[in-house]
Formats: sequence, C-alpha cells, structure tokens
Amino acid sequence: IRDADMGLNPATNGDLIRVPMPMLTEERRRDLIKLVKSEGEDAKIAVRNIRRDANGSLKELLKNKEVSEDDERRAQDDVQKLTDRFVVEIDQMLAVKETDLMAV
Repeated sequence: IRDADMGLNPATNGDLIRVPMPMLTEERRRDLIKLVKSEGEDAKIAVRNIRRDANGSLKELLKNKEVSEDDERRAQDDVQKLTDRFVVEIDQMLAVKETDLMAV
C-alpha cells in the first residue's frame, strides 16, 4: 500500500491492518485526477494496440489470399468502429470519475 504512493499510511493492530483515509484536499483531488487520466490514456493505448494487432492479422490473411480485399477493408472498418466506440466509452468513464473526484 505504501509503495503505491497513494498517500495512505497503513497501521497494523494485531491481526488487523487499518488504513485511515484522510480527507481529500483540492491538491489531492487534482493528483487523483491526473492518475485517473493516466490510467485512461493507458487503456486507450491498449485498445489501439489491439486494433493494430487485428489489422495486422487481417493483412496477413489478405497476403495469404484467405480473404478478399473487400472483406479485409470491411473488417478493418468494423475494427475501427469498435476502437472508436471503446475510446468514447473510456472518455465517458474518465469524465464521470473526474466529476466524482471534484465533488465536495
């Protein structure tokens, strides 16, 4: 918990571990928002990497003549639509979380 650098200080009490949660200050809220945005960007990068892998697989199928150019193009369009949908979902989740964090 300490290594996570979240500003928490766990205390052991026999078999119990207590983690007191301090009140969120404006500065801490902003730090958490930065952390959330960073995680959101990592998620978007992961989605884009999956798109890249899928498009690479489609190109390989086309190269091996297992699909036609039209089918490959249609599949790439479908992959792009899915990518766009998930990026929008991530952005929406980020906006909701930012609003939650800034609520006093």
